[in-house]
This record gives sequence, C-alpha cells and structure tokens, in this order.
Amino acid sequence: MIDPAKIWLDDRGQHIQAHGGAIIDVDGTYYWFGEDRSPDNDPGTCPVACYASKDLINWEFRGQVFEGRNPAKIEGLWQIERPKVFHCKATGKFVMYMHIDGQVPGHWSRYRRAEVGIAVCDTVDGNYEWVRSFRPLGKESRDIGQFIDDDGQAYLIFESRPEGGFHIARLSENYLDVAESVAFIKSPIEGGAIVKYDGLYYCLGSQLTGWWPNANKYATSEKLEGPWSEFRDLAPPETLTYGSQSTYLLKVVGSETTTVIYMGDVWRPYELADSRYLWYPLEIGGGEMALKPDSGWAPGIWSLDVRSGDVEYDE
Repeated sequence: MIDPAKIWLDDRGQHIQAHGGAIIDVDGTYYWFGEDRSPDNDPGTCPVACYASKDLINWEFRGQVFEGRNPAKIEGLWQIERPKVFHCKATGKFVMYMHIDGQVPGHWSRYRRAEVGIAVCDTVDGNYEWVRSFRPLGKESRDIGQFIDDDGQAYLIFESRPEGGFHIARLSENYLDVAESVAFIKSPIEGGAIVKYDGLYYCLGSQLTGWWPNANKYATSEKLEGPWSEFRDLAPPETLTYGSQSTYLLKVVGSETTTVIYMGDVWRPYELADSRYLWYPLEIGGGEMALKPDSGWAPGIWSLDVRSGDVEYDE
C-alpha cells in the first residue's frame, strides 16, 4: 500500500531519497531516479540515487548512480536537481539529464547558470559518467521534466525564466543534445510534466513559489505543438495541491485499464532529506484531470496492480 506524504522506506528500511525524480520502465522493472538529500552525503556532493521495483510499492536501493562531485567545475555555490533518465534505443545508452546550476562572478545566488547537465551509462543502474553542461537551444533552463510519447520520441521539458514560460523540446537522435523546441507555453510554470491519455496531451506544472506549495495547474492539447488550452486547477486551490509540487506523471498501462499517477514532492526546505512523496491516481479523461481524493482534505492509502492497472483504496 502507498500512504501519501508519509515516510516511504526502501528495502534497507531507510527513507527513500529520490526527490524531484521520475520513473522509467525497463523490461518490466521500474527505475526511480531522484535527488539524494541524505544528511550523511559527502560534503560538496549532490548525488543522484536509483531505486528499482516490480510493483511501484516496494523499492530496492540500487545505489548513488551519479556522485555529483561538482562535475561542471563551478566556482562557488552550485546545485544538481531533478534528474531524469532516458533510454536511447539508437545507441543503447541510458542518458541522464539534470538541472545544474551555480553562481556566476559578482552574484550571490546559486541559481544563475541555469543549465542542463548530461551523464551517460551502459546500464540503467550503473555508474553514470559526466558528459557536459549547456543551455538547451541557448536558453536558460531551470526545472526540467521528461516525456516519452507513445511513438517512443523523447522530449525534455525546461523552464526558461526570461521568456516567461517553458519549452517542450525534442531530443537529438543520440539524446546527447536538444534538437528543437516543438512548443513554447507562455505561462509561469515549473516542475513541468506531460502525459498522453486517450489521444490527448495533458501538461501539468507548479506556479513559481520556490519551495512552498501552490495550486498546481494543467492544460491540454491535441498536439504537442499546441495550441494548448488555458491552465486550470488540478486540485481544490485551497489545498495547495495537498502541500505538494509536481515532478512527473506516470502512466501505467495494464491489461484491464490505464492509470495515471500524480507524482509530487512534499518539500521540507529546512530539512530536505525529510521531504516526502505524494503519489495518487488521477481522475483523467475527456480533457479533464483532477487530483481528488475520496478521503477529503488529504489523499488516503491506496495500492495498484501494475499488471491489470487497477487501483484499490483503503477504506
């Protein structure tokens, strides 16, 4: 069973450290990558952790697959956030994208570089080797998300603060670059996530309030390139998306039904290692998407049969 926003333990009995993360399915095993904010990490590192599961409930720790030892050689403060891993069928490689940021001369903030970083590996849960960092298409990139369309094409979602919105950008054939922006959605949204359901694209994001929760919003379109609808509330706005921020939309296609899971982070900015995960099945279809738990103010306990796609709720 999944108990949203409670401490979620891995096979070692330790709090899962996969913040700002996402999931890929490789040969029937789900791999969850995210920021490892463990308080005992080596000083001056921002590791990426990997966990594996067959059922999305029980998770095995596969290790810190990227050590994050200031790979871009940034002077001063720096940060790695929101890692996303793609499997490139053309090369067989697994390619990790991450938001990498840091100070620039003459400015105090660690969020001035606004780049993406890339690391690669031959196996999904091996040690990822650093490649480079850059601004995709020459544009600032802050929060990133990933989307794999039904035809297998891979896209990076990245927020461009000076443009007042975010891009949905197609990756190059080898996934080591961003080839083109297929859509720019002019809306102050970060934490972008996309899912395609019953022939329609749903795009979800969080408003720009930093670590503090807000009313996450979604839009829809028949094509990735748009036009996109106006943004609407995912949950009752007074709940502030139940204290969470979007990071990924996970589609589980079962033998009986398809379930879309909202994956959100419940950040604890003064103790990031204690941040939690709010996962919950979405009501979706016909251009509507809602995070609307039956239990009222807070999402309740639930479970999913990944084979059938059926969801059960704890009464």
